[in-house]
Amino acid sequence: MQYKIALLKGDGIGPEIIESAVSVLERIAAKYGHDFYFTSYPIGGCAIDTVGVPLPKETVEGCLASDSVLLGAVGGPKWDHLPGDLRPEKALLGIRAALGLYTNLRPAKLFPALRDASPLRADLIASGFDIMIVRELTGGIYFGERGYRNGKYGEEAFDTEAYSVLEIERIGRAAFETAMKRQKRLTSVDKANVLETSRLWRKTMHQLAEAYPEVTYQDMFVDNAAMQLVRNPQQFDVIVTSNMFGDILSDEASQLTGSIGMLASASMGDSSRGMYEPIHGSAPDIAGQNKANPIATILSAAMMLRYAFGLSAEAQCIEDAIDAVLAAGFRTADILGNSKTDICSGSDMTGKILNAIG
Repeated sequence: MQYKIALLKGDGIGPEIIESAVSVLERIAAKYGHDFYFTSYPIGGCAIDTVGVPLPKETVEGCLASDSVLLGAVGGPKWDHLPGDLRPEKALLGIRAALGLYTNLRPAKLFPALRDASPLRADLIASGFDIMIVRELTGGIYFGERGYRNGKYGEEAFDTEAYSVLEIERIGRAAFETAMKRQKRLTSVDKANVLETSRLWRKTMHQLAEAYPEVTYQDMFVDNAAMQLVRNPQQFDVIVTSNMFGDILSDEASQLTGSIGMLASASMGDSSRGMYEPIHGSAPDIAGQNKANPIATILSAAMMLRYAFGLSAEAQCIEDAIDAVLAAGFRTADILGNSKTDICSGSDMTGKILNAIG
């Protein structure tokens, strides 16, 4: 099979972790008889430096012409002085909107070899956990009206959250369908005791639940969900929530796995294209030092194979290789754990994963 993949390497550690993922995809292509064609496009700070905007037109057009998109990371202190509409992070909102990506899948899975790396007590994670957070991606407060105005106490800033029934229904269906493929348990997280958007969210989710009687459904306030994630993560299967709540909860869940460098994500819409990226940032403080953990990006590439291309065996091969390398005791510096493990550079970890793939 032949696939065109757009590479958005971005800033900081983005280029090096994307190169690691590309090397793994090339190994998979050789092993399974596929052809992957990679084309790089600028995004974020590097795009600002070269063409003056964080999301050039050529990048959007290149992504739309590709079968899928693999993203590294954007941003860094170099561009912090720029106004909001020219910040590197603005490119993320723009490319998600341009590609119609309204569903973000963020798995938080505890690899068996990393139980000692989790900050939670051993009895809380004895059976491990495997959570899928389904985050609404193109609505809510991140996309609402914003600005400055004269308020009760003088100058004030405002950000507005709005959700339509359509937006809630489509992310809700994605969550229920995801739950149907897993343990058939879904937790919808909101703040319906305070927010009107959450009340509409809850009402709409209840209506959707009637169409999925096989799924065990529950509502949970976001503050309680934050507590329950660290109290008993095993209780969760699929979590669905709004853009901002999902952003926060998925980062919290990532730390339970031992390192944010282990967490992949998939952003999807109505087509099979999707955009796949690690959930960590650009980490400019270690960029170019060969310290970055490539596993989250490699797992994102595996998600791309599974969800965008339907190549489940190839995706499983990558995931099994990572399992084997971690079980052998190899770690990058970001992963918490005991001092007896071998600390690998980013390229060393990539090499070991390649060897395990065969």
